[in-house]
Amino acid sequence: MFSFLIGRIFHGLITLMIVVTLISSIIYLAPVDPTRLTFGQRSDTETIETKKKELGLDLPLHRQLLLYLGDISPLSIVPKEKLNGQPYYGVRLISTSASHAFVLKYPYFRSSYQTGNQVITMLRDSIPKTMLLALFAFVIAVVMGILLGIIAALRKDSWIDSLIVSTSVVGYSVPSYVSAIVLALVFGYWLKALTGLNIQGSLVELNDLGDEVIVWKNLILPAVALGIRPLAVITQLTRSAFLDILNQDFIRTAKAKGLAFREIIKKHAFRNSMNPVVTAVSGWMASLLAGAFFVENVFNYKGLGQMTVTALLNYDIPVILACVIFTCFVFIAINILVDIVYKLLDPKIALD
Repeated sequence: MFSFLIGRIFHGLITLMIVVTLISSIIYLAPVDPTRLTFGQRSDTETIETKKKELGLDLPLHRQLLLYLGDISPLSIVPKEKLNGQPYYGVRLISTSASHAFVLKYPYFRSSYQTGNQVITMLRDSIPKTMLLALFAFVIAVVMGILLGIIAALRKDSWIDSLIVSTSVVGYSVPSYVSAIVLALVFGYWLKALTGLNIQGSLVELNDLGDEVIVWKNLILPAVALGIRPLAVITQLTRSAFLDILNQDFIRTAKAKGLAFREIIKKHAFRNSMNPVVTAVSGWMASLLAGAFFVENVFNYKGLGQMTVTALLNYDIPVILACVIFTCFVFIAINILVDIVYKLLDPKIALD
């Protein structure tokens, strides 16, 4: 297990480096001037050139990319006077010259071109909101999906089975942003008097006194909208897997031994049918972050998704790259976690 984890982490780091290099190259090569977007079209040339020099956008593209990779890397060569001050924080390992040192440091994601705020601070504010949204959507999708899938399998060819299958097909076919718009209109606008839900709103809002308060009800509609598609997929996969397992010889043997039907489902059918479901869950768990980009904008839910879309519209390079890096890291971490879950579900799988 230990050697497996070390190998997967090593491969994950290589994947992360490749993704960062490719995405950074594409963004830096795009024919867009971030400084002109910052100041507007009527800015004078001198102001634009000064800002470009300040941001390092006057350097050759390969130099810009190398400098950015050095900033986000935990191991890098930095000027000594910038260590443990702005912007680098870490430990000096060895001196490479009179002015530079090889250091172990925190990744530096730079500052937003539009607001001037530290990107790491913006991530700290937005990531917990999106992770909480994705977690709620994930719980809804997994619990309801597995439950409905088992019910459909046990009631095969009945009207309940047909209703669940038909509903899951519709749920999977509808994009998340369409579900978000429908839910916002129906439950946040037309039925607001009954539900008490808001058509838009973030997890953290300002009250009448200007204090930040957590509004938990603003999490309900975005989580449901985000969880509908994975719920539909998990429902269908659970149904198919359960039907396949119920026709296996070991299930017939368990019935012949006189085991109660509930015990057969609980101890034999359920566990053995979860491998394909875990595969789907792992993919959708990470994909919920991508779906959150659209859902958050519909509900004006101020999380990582809305921050990413806003950064793309404003071509705020440091914010875009930081959001891409975090999303890639989540995908890699979830893939490693899923392999471990496979081992727990099926001890015959040899991770090493």
